[in-house]
Formats: sequence, C-alpha cells, structure tokens
Amino acid sequence: MPDVAERLGIPVNRVHQLVRDNILIAVREKGVLRVPADFILDGEVVKHLPGVLRLLYDAGYNEPEALRWLYTPDESLPGTPAEALRGNRATEIKRRAQALGF
Repeated sequence: MPDVAERLGIPVNRVHQLVRDNILIAVREKGVLRVPADFILDGEVVKHLPGVLRLLYDAGYNEPEALRWLYTPDESLPGTPAEALRGNRATEIKRRAQALGF
C-alpha cells in the first residue's frame, strides 16, 4: 500500500479509504494487501474503475472474483477488461459488467 500511496501522491490511510469506498480494489496475498499497478495511470485511479467495480459488486462478485473477471483474457476485446479500461474501451467494459447482473 505504501507504493500505491506514493504513486497516487496521497497518504497510505487514504489508499485504505479508497479500497473501503470501492474506488480501488485490493486483495490480500500472503498477508499483504495489494492493489494491481494497472489500476493507477498517470498518478490517478483509472477513470472508469470505480464504476466497473460497483457494477461487478452489484452483480454479486467479491473482490477475488472481480479481479479474476478484470484479468481474464477476452478475444473479442482483445486483451483483458483491465487493459481495456486503460484504453478507450471503458464504455464496452462497463456494458459487459452491467450485463453480468442479469
């Protein structure tokens, strides 16, 4: 988390708050809470990540399942939803995440 705080230019406790508020996603790995580096771009949280996370959580996904979905390759994108969020395909990712709830 200190690395995330440094990349975002905020205190570590603020990073924890972003995770609690579902702005960022973090999972515990070997006892350490980790945030994927892909979700920070140019010193900010990737723009559409909070909306996609909300849609995934509303569809019943938990944090590990949401991360798995975000990092599962999809030939129709191409790449992963996480990669698409960093590009110009965020609307398509949000549409797909929303469809999971139905």
